[in-house]
Amino acid sequence: MTAVGSGPASGSADDLVRAKAVLLDQHGGRRRLAPDALRTALVDLHDFWLSSRCAAIGITDRAALVAVGALGRRELCPYSDLDLVLLHDGRKDVDRLAEQLWYPLWDAGVGLDHSVRTPGQAVQVAATDLRAAYGLLELRHIAGDPALSEKVAQAVRQAWRAGMRNRFDEIADSARDRWAKVGDVAHRVEPDLKSGHGGLRDIQLLDHLAVAQLVDRPSGEVLEARMLLLDVRTELHRLSGRARDVLRAQEADEIATILELGDRFDLARAISGAARAVAFAAEVGLRAAKAALPRRGLSALRRAPVRRPLDSGVVEHAGEVSLARDATANRDPALVLRVAAVAARTGLPVAAGTLARLAETAPELREPWPRAALGELLSLLGTGEGMVDVIEALDRTGLWGRLFPEWGAVRDLPPRDRAHVWTVDRHLVETCAQSAKLTTRVSRPDLLLVGALLHDIGKGRGGDHSEVGESLALQIGRRLGFGPHDVETLGAMVRHHLLLPHTATRRDLDDPSTLRRIADTLGGSPLLLDLLDALAEADSLATGPGVWTPWKRALIRDLTARVRAEMIGEPPPGPVQLADSAAKAAEELVALVVADGTAQLRLLAEDDLATVVSVVPDRPGALSAAAGVLALHSLDVHAAEVHVDRGVAVASFAVSPRFGGLPDPMLLRSELVRVLDGTLELGEALARKERDYAPTSEVAERTAPPRVLWFDDEATGAVVLELRGRNRIGLLHRVAGALEKEGIDTRWARVETLGASVVDSFGVSGSGPEGHIPRPDRTRIEQAVLVAAGDRPVPTR
Repeated sequence: MTAVGSGPASGSADDLVRAKAVLLDQHGGRRRLAPDALRTALVDLHDFWLSSRCAAIGITDRAALVAVGALGRRELCPYSDLDLVLLHDGRKDVDRLAEQLWYPLWDAGVGLDHSVRTPGQAVQVAATDLRAAYGLLELRHIAGDPALSEKVAQAVRQAWRAGMRNRFDEIADSARDRWAKVGDVAHRVEPDLKSGHGGLRDIQLLDHLAVAQLVDRPSGEVLEARMLLLDVRTELHRLSGRARDVLRAQEADEIATILELGDRFDLARAISGAARAVAFAAEVGLRAAKAALPRRGLSALRRAPVRRPLDSGVVEHAGEVSLARDATANRDPALVLRVAAVAARTGLPVAAGTLARLAETAPELREPWPRAALGELLSLLGTGEGMVDVIEALDRTGLWGRLFPEWGAVRDLPPRDRAHVWTVDRHLVETCAQSAKLTTRVSRPDLLLVGALLHDIGKGRGGDHSEVGESLALQIGRRLGFGPHDVETLGAMVRHHLLLPHTATRRDLDDPSTLRRIADTLGGSPLLLDLLDALAEADSLATGPGVWTPWKRALIRDLTARVRAEMIGEPPPGPVQLADSAAKAAEELVALVVADGTAQLRLLAEDDLATVVSVVPDRPGALSAAAGVLALHSLDVHAAEVHVDRGVAVASFAVSPRFGGLPDPMLLRSELVRVLDGTLELGEALARKERDYAPTSEVAERTAPPRVLWFDDEATGAVVLELRGRNRIGLLHRVAGALEKEGIDTRWARVETLGASVVDSFGVSGSGPEGHIPRPDRTRIEQAVLVAAGDRPVPTR
C-alpha cells in the first residue's frame, strides 16, 4: 500500500477519501483493479489509515480499535460503511479518543457505524443483540492493544457457544423472516445479493454456526459462490457510485462484461447457480445445527427420536424424512419420488444424508417408467406449494436432473420477458404448483400437472420454445409411461400453451373465424381446450404480480366457452364485453345524443370490473377523448369496442380502478364534454398526472423500446395492429389519437398489462377495399404510433 499510503499517513480523513478515489479511478491510464484485488486494496488502505490515526491519538495500551462487519471480514466493497468498535479497559480518556477517531471520518463523509465498549459491555451486548453478536463474532484487530482485542474475541465466542441452545430459535426465525421478506437470489430477476435467500448473509450465517461448532465450515462450492457474489457486489458499488445490493438489469450487462461472464443473462445464470448452492447449504445447515444442539437437564436423558413409518421404505426421524433401514433404490425404482412425495405432503424436509444416499445409489429409471414411479411423481406434483422446496432439494443433489435430463437447459435460465419474476426452471415448478389448485376443473388432472411442469421446457435451446418444447414433451411423455393419445395431448399442451391468452387479449372474440381457427388448431378436442384454459391461469399466476387480472380471467373464460360451443356445434354465448345492461344503456344514450347532440356517458359497476359507455356525435377524436378522460381518473382500460349508430359514436370500455373506488360518472361526463368543446386540454392534464404518478425513470429504463407488429386475417380481411411497449398513463388515449390523425378507424382494442410493459392490440381499418391498409401507409402509421407510445421509438422490420 506504499503507492497510496503516503497521503493517509498524515492522519487526514480527506486524504483517505482521495486515496480511495484513486483506487476507484477507471481512467487516466490506470489499470483497473480486479474486484478481489480492489477489496484487498480498500481493506489495506483503511487499515493503514486507522492504525496510523490510532497511533497519533494515543490508542495503545488498555485500548484497541477492532473492525466488524465487511471490514472485519476483509470483504469491504467500494461504498460499504465502516463498522468499528473502540474497546477499552477502563481508560478515563476514552471519550476523547472516540471523538478524535470518529469526527474526522464523519467530516470527510465516510459512512460509519461505531460503538465504544468495555470487554464486559461487548459480551453483554452480544448476548442480547443478535446483530451485534454477528458483528463481534467477525471481530478483527486493527490497532492498539492486541491482547484486549483477543480477550474480547475469545469471550464473545465462548458466550456464543454457551448460549446457542437458548438463542438458536431466534437465529433460525430471523433468517427465515429475512428470506420471506427479501426473496430468493437464485430465482429473482433483480436479486438482493446481500440479504436475499442464498445471498452473502446466508454465508455469514454458516460461518456463525460453525463458530458455535454446530456445523462444518462452508464447503468449497459455497466459498466459490461467495467469491462470485462478492465480485458482483463490488462491481455494482463501483458502477453505481454508492452502496447497492440489488442488481438491476441495466447494470448487469456491464458487470457481466467486466467479469468476463458474457452478457447479463449469462451473469444471471451464474448468480442463480451460486445462490442456489448457498441457499441449500443454509437450509441444511440450520437443520444440522438444530440436531447438533447440546442437550441438558432432563432432555439429555430422553431417548433418541423414534423412527416413525410414513410410507413404504420412508420414515420420519428427528423431524426429517429419511429412508427406512432396509430401503434401497436399486430394488425400489419409485423410492426417490416416494421420498419426495412424502416430504411434500408432510412439509418435512428430506434429510441431507438421505439425499446423499439416494444420489449415490438411485439408478436412472428405464423407459417407460414403472407405473409406481409415475404415480409417485403425480403425487408429488399434486401437493402444490409443498413440492417447491422438495424439487429444489432434489435438483441441488442431482436427482431431479436424473429424472428429467432435459431440465439442464432451463436450470437457472433467466427470463427474457421482464414480467417474469422467476428463473425458467422455478417458473415451471411454480406453474405446476398453481395448477395443483385447478385439478378439479379438468377431467385429466395428471395431464394438467405434467403439462404445467413442461410448458416452457423448450426454452434455452434456440428456436420457438413452444415447438421445441412440444418435441421434448412427447419424448418425456413416452418415457414417463403415458399412452400414445395422452402423449399427443401433452405435446399439444406445450405447443399451444400461449394460444388462449394471446388470442383472448389480442384478437376480436366476436369474429367467428377466430373461434373456428382455435377449434381446428386444437383438433376439436374439448379435453385439450379445458387443459389449456387451466394452464393459462396457472401460467399467469406463476409469472408475476398483476399478470392474472380479473379482466384477463374474464376474457379467457369467455374465449374458452365460445370455442367449446364451436367444437360441439352450439351457439356461442353472449359477448363478455357488452353485458345486457351496457347494451341497454348504449341504446338510451344514443337516443339522447341524437336528440340534442350533447355527449353522454354512463358507468355501470360490476363485481370486479366496470363498464363505461360513452356516446358522442361521430367525429374524429371520439375514442381518444373518452380514453383520455378515463386515464385522467386512474381507470385502467382493459378493452374497448367502438361502432357508429345513427350518426353518433358509441364506445364501450371495460375498466377497473387502478386504486381506490370508481369515480363520479357525472364528473367523467362533464370532463368529456369539456374535452370535446376544447375547454379542457387533455394532453397537458395527462402529462401532469404522469409526472405525479408514473413509474420512476428506473422502471422506464428497464423496459424495452416500443415495437409495432401487424397481423392480417386472410379469412376476414381484418387488420390488427399490435403495440408492445412501456405502460404509460393515457397510452390508449395517445395511440388512439395517433390512429385517428392518420385516418384509421379503430373497431376494438385490447390491453394486456405485463408488469411495466403492455401489449395493446387494435382492430383497425383503412381506406382500402374492405378496410385494407396498404404497406406504404403502414410504415407511416407505425411511426406515428411509436411516437405516441414513448420517447424511444424504434422502427420494426
